[in-house]
Amino acid sequence: MSAAGGVDVLVVGDANPDLLLTGDTVPRFGQAEQLLDTADLLLGGSASIVACGLARLGARTALAAVVGDDRFGSFVLDELRTAGVDVSAVSVDDAVPTGLSVVLSEPHDRAILTLPGTIPSLTAAAVREAVERLRPGHVHVASYFLQPELAAALPELLEWLASRGITASLDTNWDPSERWSGLEAVLRRVAVFLPNREEALAIAAAVTGAVPHGLEEAASVLSTLGCRVVVKAGAEGGIAFDGGARVAAAGGLKVEVVDTTGAGDSFDAGYLAALSAGIADEQERLRWAATAGSLSVRGRGGTAAQATRLDLLAPVS
Repeated sequence: MSAAGGVDVLVVGDANPDLLLTGDTVPRFGQAEQLLDTADLLLGGSASIVACGLARLGARTALAAVVGDDRFGSFVLDELRTAGVDVSAVSVDDAVPTGLSVVLSEPHDRAILTLPGTIPSLTAAAVREAVERLRPGHVHVASYFLQPELAAALPELLEWLASRGITASLDTNWDPSERWSGLEAVLRRVAVFLPNREEALAIAAAVTGAVPHGLEEAASVLSTLGCRVVVKAGAEGGIAFDGGARVAAAGGLKVEVVDTTGAGDSFDAGYLAALSAGIADEQERLRWAATAGSLSVRGRGGTAAQATRLDLLAPVS
């Protein structure tokens, strides 16, 4: 799935820092002062974490996004460059601040407070320009619900990509409004949809108008729209559905959990890296994805402990 002379994957979406807080993170109002264990400024944004994960796994990777002309924007660009991501399609807006997420992290869950900033600023025109210049073999779209302008133009953009022989994947991430609207036309045009369990259930209900009876029904229904549905199922690993049927599954690894931030994005990176490497076996793609997602929780933040290609070829048990 590589593009000769171009990049393997163009990731489209959000680029922002995460302020990751651990310890006594459940807020209590009334001017109560709480003491934290740690506070770290780390690279965040689903698209950015996926891009870093792909680059670490050896895929030629570029990111299309928007940051502000500020310290946070400079931080994001520096982190991406250090990770080996092509940032030539990341534009700098001098009028809008870089987005920021505050992550209140516990070992097995987290809450996220996000300032959108430049996150919604990416346009379909900017993505087209990046595609024409970088010639990717595949385009991955992240954080659909944080980018309403891009989301509205996505069906047409996906048709345009298909006309050029470029495949596409989507990870919507969570919908802050919890309406989950507008996805049917998009899912009919992507090759791979990568939701987690909760997202699959919510989106299936929105698309069909009926609450599904569990994950299997939700993912099966979504896969009848024409996309392969690859569900991130936490400790259970990954499950793939195609044409209404379950076609493969792979379990995750048992590792000590330090922080779950970005684990789903690293899962995406593992799956897309397998596609980029030309792996046709769905079971093996899921193994790459589940391994990459599992190993990412060993470190703080989304990128500190991302898997290498060696990890996937000889995974840690």
